[in-house]
Amino acid sequence: MRKIFITGIGTGVGKTIVSAMVTEALQADYWKPIQTGAGDGKDSDTVKSLISNNKTIIHPEAYCLSLPASPFAAAEKEGIKIEIKNITLPQTENTLVIEGAGGLMVPINEQELMIDMMEAWDTEVILVSQNYLGSINHTMLSCMALADRNIKVLGIIYNGEDNLMAERSVLSFCDFPVIGRIKPENEFTPANVSAYAKNLLL
Repeated sequence: MRKIFITGIGTGVGKTIVSAMVTEALQADYWKPIQTGAGDGKDSDTVKSLISNNKTIIHPEAYCLSLPASPFAAAEKEGIKIEIKNITLPQTENTLVIEGAGGLMVPINEQELMIDMMEAWDTEVILVSQNYLGSINHTMLSCMALADRNIKVLGIIYNGEDNLMAERSVLSFCDFPVIGRIKPENEFTPANVSAYAKNLLL
């Protein structure tokens, strides 16, 4: 089973939209193992509403937590301890797109981080970046953390306004290709998600 993990340089950079696009491009299955902030809606519902193919299966979350916080904080609030070894990957013969929570260094418990999940499950990774003040640092740190763990990175997808100088700065140090660009949109629909999906370099 091919496993592709969608992570970001931080929270709110567009991981769910990118997950929908990658899922659509590959007609893959989708799974969000840890959902926090479930009271505001689930990312799996968003992905389901944005894909057009009839092959994708949306697998249920291993943990669905109410607090919009890190998995560690949200789980502790509900008296739960999350451990990677206790999470069972969905069984499928299809490619599995896995959406993380927050960025690489988001804690799952006192000892484990989101990046440990990628390593434990031997996934390929797509890093979602966005150009804002401080994003060069966040993107470079994320790239370096992935390289230090020898995690296979398919590439970077930029979401939002272009800043070619910022991107050039990042790519001078990070040896990962840019495999997609998402322009600012008033809204995302199945139609434009499908259009973007066709242009991803997967």
